[in-house]
Amino acid sequence: MTRILTTLIVLLMAMPVAAAQFPTREEFLNLARQGWVFEMRSNVRRRDHTMPAVRTNSRAMVAGSICLYGEPVHPHLMDVFTTFRNLINAVYGQVGTLQFGQKEAPSCAGTPRIFVRFYSGRPPHRAFNADLRHVDEVYDIDLPQDRDQPILGPAQAATFFGREGTASHLLINQPGDAPLTQLQRQYYRTLLIEELFHAFTFGMDILKFDRKTAFRSKLQEHPVNLRYLAWDSPKFMRGLLASNPKGLCAFDIFMMHALANTALDSVNTQEFLRFISAHFDRLEGLTRATLADARFNLLMDNRCRDLPA
Repeated sequence: MTRILTTLIVLLMAMPVAAAQFPTREEFLNLARQGWVFEMRSNVRRRDHTMPAVRTNSRAMVAGSICLYGEPVHPHLMDVFTTFRNLINAVYGQVGTLQFGQKEAPSCAGTPRIFVRFYSGRPPHRAFNADLRHVDEVYDIDLPQDRDQPILGPAQAATFFGREGTASHLLINQPGDAPLTQLQRQYYRTLLIEELFHAFTFGMDILKFDRKTAFRSKLQEHPVNLRYLAWDSPKFMRGLLASNPKGLCAFDIFMMHALANTALDSVNTQEFLRFISAHFDRLEGLTRATLADARFNLLMDNRCRDLPA
């Protein structure tokens, strides 16, 4: 048996490895269309006709204030959050004020654009819905009053387009006090990076059914069935990490630059795709400079740093 295994390993090592395929401009434009230029719809109920038009303006979201509350932020996730905020500052040239609240959303003064609740252990169903009711009071998002909203995963982000403006709420699972394994560090880091990217850039995840090609991202994800697994179990963590990038890809940085540089007040339009196509070379140059900045390595998935050749 040992000889057979040794022979098999040698044969596998001798097999030619296919060269990595660089993405193309057409691939980037198609991903931008899938991730940002799509028909808006509500996942709660039909949008009231008295609501203002939905405007997905990433620059306005970046300029708003951020409220962190719930549990004190774990040091590992604080590093991720700080690095992400520095990335926003480098790309957009502006960052809203940061507040550290107490256990509840109203503990932050003013009208934050982004509310981030950190928790460990069991999902905080009651606190989560209290958060949403507060966002409804401030931004008049027309939240249904006859039922609570479920927590569907260990971390999730939702953006609301209300009568009093746009706001995002993030629910972020974090580790407890025990020392972290490498798997846990990667898992919790990936959760936070993904939800922060959603909150600041809008758009939606792109499903990826081909498992043989590399991730390009807008946080592409393979459909995976992790039902009935505990969210803090190694099997769940490994399954989730295998289903999507472990951080940001070159395409994600490229799109951040596109969102930061467009003059459109809403990017959910074909005009946004025309802007990207017309300014592709300049956006690619900005992206290369950002990727070369070692300050942001903590956020990146090194398997998908390639830009169109």
